[in-house]
Amino acid sequence: MLEIGGEALVLTHDMMVEGVHWLPGQDMADVAWKLVAVNLSDLAAKGAEPVGVLLGFMLDEDDERFLAGLEEVLAAYGVPLLGGDTVSGGAPRALGLTAIGRATHRPVPSRAGAREGDALWITGPVGAAMIGLEALRNGQQGDSIAYRRPRPLLGEGRALAPFVTAMMDVSDGVLLDAARLARASGVTIDLATGQVPIAVPEGRRGDALRWGDDYQLLFTLPEGTSPPVPAHRIGRVLRPDETPLLLDGVPPRQDDRLGYSHGA
Repeated sequence: MLEIGGEALVLTHDMMVEGVHWLPGQDMADVAWKLVAVNLSDLAAKGAEPVGVLLGFMLDEDDERFLAGLEEVLAAYGVPLLGGDTVSGGAPRALGLTAIGRATHRPVPSRAGAREGDALWITGPVGAAMIGLEALRNGQQGDSIAYRRPRPLLGEGRALAPFVTAMMDVSDGVLLDAARLARASGVTIDLATGQVPIAVPEGRRGDALRWGDDYQLLFTLPEGTSPPVPAHRIGRVLRPDETPLLLDGVPPRQDDRLGYSHGA
């Protein structure tokens, strides 16, 4: 966050790498959409209104498709392209985008404000991106939209900002991100795994809880406070214990991979 005069600007930067964040040969229009959307999701978690984006782009043969997708996503969310840079290079391609937003509420929500006694909420189901990627790998383009074109919850983030004690988006798995929120806030979160809404068959609940790319908003509210947007209560905030996260009252196993960890 950057204070300028009476404004608080929120800046975020995400990168995407071919073979990690998108499949080789995937339509670059979808890659452009996702690159912008994941950065706007970070703004949503701060309750911010987008001001514009800066693009770092590696040139290749399918640039026209990327530019078409870029134009589409920027128009969909009313966000201008302010500038950036282009370079030449080879595979795997790496792309970066910086999003700039204007805070709509002060203090700006962070992941560090959860307090003992708060309730933990999530805006919607997880697992849709997981089955979307599986569908894309199987050539089922129409069923892969959640993975290819995630939707940043900008309106929900702005509505929640005045009420939450902590908020972040779910990019690396709801279990891992809940642990991160707890660690940043210096508390323990007891997550009720059966209360988390999922977009997959019940038999795959464990996978859905550990999968990323869903971009729901995870947030805490004081006990007794109802969220101003549709959401699901999925846990509670406790005083700090030996572990930042409990699953149905029990610490996860030490070898339990809670979600996607960059560099792991």
